Amino acid sequence: MIRSALLNVMTAAARKAARSLNRDFGEVEKLQVSLKGPGNFVTAADRRAEDILRTELMKARPGYGFIGEEGGKDAGTDGSHTWIVDPLDGTTNFLHGIPQFAISIGLQRDDTIVAGLVYNPITDELFTAERGKGAFLNDQRLRVAGRRQLSDAVVACGLPHLGRGNLKHFLDEFSLVQERVAGLRRFGSAALDLAWTAAGRLDIYWERNLSPWDMAAGILLVREAGGFVSDCNGHDAMLPTGDIVAGNEDMHRELLALLKKASKS
Repeated sequence: MIRSALLNVMTAAARKAARSLNRDFGEVEKLQVSLKGPGNFVTAADRRAEDILRTELMKARPGYGFIGEEGGKDAGTDGSHTWIVDPLDGTTNFLHGIPQFAISIGLQRDDTIVAGLVYNPITDELFTAERGKGAFLNDQRLRVAGRRQLSDAVVACGLPHLGRGNLKHFLDEFSLVQERVAGLRRFGSAALDLAWTAAGRLDIYWERNLSPWDMAAGILLVREAGGFVSDCNGHDAMLPTGDIVAGNEDMHRELLALLKKASKS
């Protein structure tokens, strides 16, 4: 696969930040004996990775804006382009030594995501997409899963925790979905859940209360792999609402219907 200059910039930045995360991930187990040590260490690792990404991306595209989980928003001078970056999606997994986390980089042009990258440094799986050019895992073209029945589907979701989100509403949704699908999964990284949906490993994914950097890149990956993405009301307002449903056309439609039913219960 021959990547564009834009994806080369994004890939180089992600791989450089990944080297820092890999070193830090190797240190996490040594810190588990300390109650305060691991949390503080992971926060520092997150910030180091974002600093690397910001430096590399802004060096290559100096006028672009930048929105990062750790560093806030920089409007830039370009006026049209904004990087939307999560340097470590799956922080809790990282903290516990679970190798399910990713770097996520999305590029927004005006109101449209035009490029996306999700990279798991541990597995060396690099998911990339550009608008109108398809989605790829390393050099392999991606397509969403072709299954049509919810009864055959493996579904990923998010779980409200520590007072975040509406637990009762989620449990209503969960109970309706659980009895209709082959399996429910919670992996702990929204960016990878979306990438895996694009790759056909998951049939459908939904979650609420996300931030733009959790899903910007993944939205494009799914769409370029032939999938459908919306908020939980079926609208194209994922970034402002923080809600997302992603899968193939049939799965997307069926899950939206269940979520609508849960909202009425």
